[in-house]
Amino acid sequence: MSEARITHIGGPTTLIEVDGWRLLTDPTFDPPGRRYAFGWGSASRKLVGPAVAVDELPPVDAVLLTHDQHADNLDDAGRALLPSVGAVVTTASGAKRLGGGAVGLLPWAVHTLRRSGLPPLEITATPCRHGPPLSRRITGDVVGFALRWPGQEHGVLWITGDSVLYGGLRQVGTRFDVGTVLLHLGGVQFGVSGPLRYTMTGADGVELCSLLKPRTVVPVHYEGWSHFRQGRDGVEAAFSTAGPELSWLDLGKPGTVLV
Repeated sequence: MSEARITHIGGPTTLIEVDGWRLLTDPTFDPPGRRYAFGWGSASRKLVGPAVAVDELPPVDAVLLTHDQHADNLDDAGRALLPSVGAVVTTASGAKRLGGGAVGLLPWAVHTLRRSGLPPLEITATPCRHGPPLSRRITGDVVGFALRWPGQEHGVLWITGDSVLYGGLRQVGTRFDVGTVLLHLGGVQFGVSGPLRYTMTGADGVELCSLLKPRTVVPVHYEGWSHFRQGRDGVEAAFSTAGPELSWLDLGKPGTVLV
């Protein structure tokens, strides 16, 4: 039976440990209190610090970076960590900005991590749209990641990335059996753009999961910043009426999921 150990550090940041691999998603380790500009008049304040300090991390084999252009996915402390990890996998445009051997993937492209003594770990980039139609020129490129390795029993482990619900996300269910999903939620909005949303709400998550039928749903990136409009209570309310059971992770404490 294959297992993965997942530690939710805060926001989108998780440590995923499976079959000897240690993967870190979207590293954000700055302390709370600072206001960050996201471009085009949008900004947000970090309200909660990480549950695990950057110097408490074990050695990391790879960072899976959904995008580098927003500080709630890559902040200053997270950026300083990147040179010390084995690999950085991100968007094609982000890899050009980061340099240093970062691997850039377009949607549906595949990169395989290999290391002596460990099984290969296949990473497929999945589509995201971080806002309403035609917003990509403003918000920039984002990808999710579907992870597959030998011995997986229940389907891929999928990190959705920051995205609204749209056709690209729905396509994931036509290409993969999804066993575990790290579901980026929060219903992000900014005052400058009124009612427009930039990430999924709980209702969107319910609709997506009804298509994918994952075994395990782990909500992430729904708290800790001022631009989130729907926290845990709202997500729970949406899933309590129509969705699968959610697997909430206590911040900073490893949780085990069957994969």
